[in-house]
Amino acid sequence: ADAFCYLDTVQFKKNEWQNRNRIKTAQSWQWLTVPVQFSFPERIDSVGVEPGGKWKKKHLNALVTNYAKAPFFGEHLPFFEGYYNKDWDRLAELNICGIEYLKDQMGLKGKKSVRASEMGEMSDDPTDRLIDICKALGGDTYLSGQDGARYMNLERFRERGVKVIFQNFHHPTYPQRFSDFISHLSALDLLFNWGPESLGILRGQRKVP
Repeated sequence: ADAFCYLDTVQFKKNEWQNRNRIKTAQSWQWLTVPVQFSFPERIDSVGVEPGGKWKKKHLNALVTNYAKAPFFGEHLPFFEGYYNKDWDRLAELNICGIEYLKDQMGLKGKKSVRASEMGEMSDDPTDRLIDICKALGGDTYLSGQDGARYMNLERFRERGVKVIFQNFHHPTYPQRFSDFISHLSALDLLFNWGPESLGILRGQRKVP
């Protein structure tokens, strides 16, 4: 994609991926969850982070405990020490900071990213909102997740001159720490284990043992 939009103007969903993700442990996997303060049906950009440092200390300790011996963990530790030392006010700010770091470390520097909340008024309709974003960014194609067809009106995309491409993502398998491979973890697992080769693995360009 030429540009990526953080869709922070839609409703926050509790117990999904907006405030938690999984890492691998010696036993299996565990959640890293950011405790939040919100009122239904609050938008993502308005969701607050629960004050206090217990969860931050827990997250950092979990990363050190489970990835200290991963090949590339050491070079990323200073960033995460600073990341978890910061007093975060909004969940969106915390998430975007982490995603931008991942993007840069995986070799995607220079790719444009914007926040929907900074793009002015958009339609409340799920399909029209996506089309509005594409038009505002000068895009003629929308790259959708595999499940996008469940809620998008594809005919409306065609009417407004925006092509839709659906991802055909196949989760790569790569050597991890501990025992059998576990898929659908945080991208940190890939980064800590494979460092600069991570993007090639995601794209299927790098074959691993």
